[in-house]
Amino acid sequence: MSLLNILLDMPSANSATNYLPIVIQLFFAIGFVATMMILTHMVGPKRKTKDKLENFASGIESHGDARQPLAIKYFLVAILFVLFDVEVIFFYPYAVNFRALGWTGFVEIVLFVALFLTGFIYIIKRGALQWED
Repeated sequence: MSLLNILLDMPSANSATNYLPIVIQLFFAIGFVATMMILTHMVGPKRKTKDKLENFASGIESHGDARQPLAIKYFLVAILFVLFDVEVIFFYPYAVNFRALGWTGFVEIVLFVALFLTGFIYIIKRGALQWED
């Protein structure tokens, strides 16, 4: 059997029949969730007491206002974490292909690390990671 015959006998990868099991599973999942929500609403207890209507915070008495402002340092550290975390993810393609990239890839990754460290040193010098305020 030739390669052409094998390729012509294969069904199309993007035909609608290939997606039918996914659509059926999606309908069953949505139907199951809707059925369970309706059943728990109809069958579940409906006694509303003062204790049940209070906000629950892991058994700890709540105090203060939930709308109090947070320090900007918290958001700055969170953004820096995401930024540096995403930059570290860029090392993965280099680690996978480091032999194929050769010296050109090595120079580029050294430049990337140099820029990465320059930004990190700048952040430390500016005091972005110090919590005293």
